[in-house]
Parts: sequence; C-alpha cells; structure tokens
Amino acid sequence: MPLTRPSGGVNLGAFNRIVRAAAFSGILAGLLLTAVQQVQVSKIILQAETYEDAASAAPQPEHVHAAPVQHVHADGHAHTHEAAPAHAHDGAAEPAHSHDGGAAHSHAGWQPENGAERTFFTAVANISMAVGFGLLLAGAISLRGQVTGWRAGLLWGAAGYGVFFLAPSIGLPPEVPGTAAAPLAARQMWWLTTVAASAGGLALLVFARGLPLRALGAAVLFVPHLVGAPQPEVHASTAPAELARAFIYATAWANGAFWLALGALAGFFYKKSA
Repeated sequence: MPLTRPSGGVNLGAFNRIVRAAAFSGILAGLLLTAVQQVQVSKIILQAETYEDAASAAPQPEHVHAAPVQHVHADGHAHTHEAAPAHAHDGAAEPAHSHDGGAAHSHAGWQPENGAERTFFTAVANISMAVGFGLLLAGAISLRGQVTGWRAGLLWGAAGYGVFFLAPSIGLPPEVPGTAAAPLAARQMWWLTTVAASAGGLALLVFARGLPLRALGAAVLFVPHLVGAPQPEVHASTAPAELARAFIYATAWANGAFWLALGALAGFFYKKSA
C-alpha cells in the first residue's frame, strides 16, 4: 500500500524550494552588500569614528556624567562609547539602524580589527541577515503562487526595500557614529510598528480588491509617520553635517542594491528549484 502525505500536511517540496532559494540568494546578496559597503559606506564610517573618538578623548567638564551610547553602524558594527555632554542620553541603536547587518564590537571588550578581519565578520553577519530576509521573500513568492522568475523577484525586492529601509528611514534615518539617539526601546517599537504597517498597507494596496480596502491600505502606510518617530532630547553629532548626509546617501544606495539583488535572486532560484 503506497504511503501518501496526509491531507493538510506540510508540503515539503515547497518548503525545500523556499529554503534553497533563501540560502542561495542570501549568500550572493550578502556578499554583494559587503562589497558595496567596502566601496561606499565603510570609509564614511571610519571618518566618522575619528570625530567620535576625538570627542570622547576631549576633556569633560566636572560633574557631567555622559551615558554610554551604542550605535550600530551601516557596516553592522555596534560601537559603544562614552558620549560627550551634548550626546548624553539613554538610547542605543536598534535593528532599524543596522541597515546592513554585521558583527558587533565595543571599546570595552574584543572587537575585530579594521581591515580583513572586520570585513570578514561583516560579511558573515550580512549573509546571515540576507538569508533571513530571503526566507521572507521566498515565502511570500510561494504564498502568491505566481512565479515568473527574477523579474517578479525584482518587484518583491523593491517592496522589501520600501518596507524595511525606506519607510523606517523617514523617521529614523541612518546615523553616523557619534550621533545622539532616542532610547532604544522606543526606537525598536517604532521601527517594528512602521515595518508592520508598511507591509500591511502595501499588501492591501497591491492585492486587495475594492476601493475601501485599498484606501485603508494607503491610510495604514501613514499612521506611524503621523505618530512620529522617537527623537533624542538634544540633536547632536560629532561628525560634520556633510558626512552625515553622505552616509545617508551611501546606505540608501547600498540597501537598494542589496534588496533588488536579493529579490531577483530569490525569484530566480525559487523558479530554478521547481
């Protein structure tokens, strides 16, 4: 008597396709992101760190106790330091500001050395992050059931870019090292809320039938921005404004290349593994 899969059981074939597509696309997109970071982002971070370190080394007024601040840079490195008086706050960077993923380090303990070691740990973290996002994209492609390869994947990648980078960046733009930030818990909550609202609103706009549901989707997109992202009590940065602007542009380009590549690759490998 032949064995059959019980009704309502797990479709292992589709699951394996999702995992394979996520793994292959995540590895390649993570390596691409690392390469783009080395060309566009890392040099800006190193420049900003020199300003941050100089500010930390400057003499502090007596009786002023600056709070430790952790920033997750665009190359994914968490950088902990004693903030200057103007930067005194309780915040630390949340995943929303780790736009590219990477290895964490701090002045208080071990940290990868600049150069090959730092690049290696950044690549490992980028690939891990990319595989996770690849699972989301491949799962979404599978649920839709309309696979046309890398072209459709590009659209899914563009949606991911809008949901996970552009929408949160409106309220919480990428920050160079040495930038004051609001408390960590508040920023995490706003980031998660914005991602959920952006994903849900975009899904209603694209897939819902009927004007009322699409109007609801458009309204949901704006809710987090009407509430507003949490802000620090004092807006300050040790880096020049020009460097901060260059950092925002560089991370936007890097993340755009990453998401489009991840989406196209996820669509390609999902179709290829059919």
